[in-house]
Amino acid sequence: MHDSSSPCKQVIAEQLEMAIKEQNMTRTELAKRMGTSRMVINRLLDLDNTSVTLITLEKAVSALGRRLKITIE
Repeated sequence: MHDSSSPCKQVIAEQLEMAIKEQNMTRTELAKRMGTSRMVINRLLDLDNTSVTLITLEKAVSALGRRLKITIE
């Protein structure tokens, strides 16, 4: 884990990477499905960039055919 990353961002990035790999999808294809650029995907998966919006996260999860579930414990 990077020093400046948050544990939450690490979990998000790891789960998204896993879903991308499971579907044999490229970051470019995910960006196309989301209607955005690959740069946005790179920021979304970058552990050092903790500024992720819920809208971007929802779009990524939906483009991967998944459901977003957020809990507070």
